[in-house]
Amino acid sequence: MNTDYAESISASQRFLAIHTGNKDAPYAYYLIALCYYEQIADVTRDQKITQQALASLGELIRRYPDTRYAADARLKVDLVNDHLAGKEMEVGRFYQRRGQWIAATLRFRTVVDKYQTTTHTPEALERLVESYLSLGVPAEAQKAAAVLGANYPGSEWYERSYKLMREHGGKA
Repeated sequence: MNTDYAESISASQRFLAIHTGNKDAPYAYYLIALCYYEQIADVTRDQKITQQALASLGELIRRYPDTRYAADARLKVDLVNDHLAGKEMEVGRFYQRRGQWIAATLRFRTVVDKYQTTTHTPEALERLVESYLSLGVPAEAQKAAAVLGANYPGSEWYERSYKLMREHGGKA
């Protein structure tokens, strides 16, 4: 199956090299992006293909922003970013379970900084509260809890961070 994707990508790239400016060029870029997108594996796997999908979707959007292919690509970019944020969360939780708080914090910060529009942001903020408290940095925990409270006040993640902050003598 992967060879079919590789062949499709290669054929589309040859078409684009030979027929630059062709009216079907947006579709060729779309096919390349779709081939990568369809191969995205779950978050426990290497995300190289996911990164390639994101790059290909981005190139399509940059080159042909007003096409129907770009419109679909924008939707897929959101899904790809959510997937990449999920990978960061997976790794961050792994470090957190092992008490490697700095490594965990770096992963959760990446989600908050780079993937802030994804579904993973509230959990990342709550886990930052946990990690900062474990590192003995309550001021940073307070900041993460405040952002969580301002943006996700009714979420289970805010409830958890609020409780943690209260237990550690802080306020959320």
